[in-house]
Amino acid sequence: MAKILVTDDALFMRMQLKDILQKLGHEVVGEAENGRDAIHKFQELQPDVITMDITMPEMDGVEACKEIKKLNADAKVIMCSAMGQQGMIIDAIQAGAKDFIVKPFAANRIQEAIEKVL
Repeated sequence: MAKILVTDDALFMRMQLKDILQKLGHEVVGEAENGRDAIHKFQELQPDVITMDITMPEMDGVEACKEIKKLNADAKVIMCSAMGQQGMIIDAIQAGAKDFIVKPFAANRIQEAIEKVL
């Protein structure tokens, strides 16, 4: 069981991902609605894994991933995006993301990504 911080600007997406993660037996320790929020919650909650939407207001997921990796090089970030654009995936991996999930979420793909990063 992993402690997970879910980051997405859309409440519906956070709820959907949280539901899947809990059914898979993981603990969702917090939610963040933008990259800046995710950085604060990461420091506060020390989750095992952070799921990070790419496109968000205030600070996007790629920037937030870079900042989190500066705070803790071992941080495990899984990027989530509705846009399976090659460029964004490359940006996310270069920023330090360990894996990438495309929306809509599939439970088996989420579990696979979590197992891969842990």
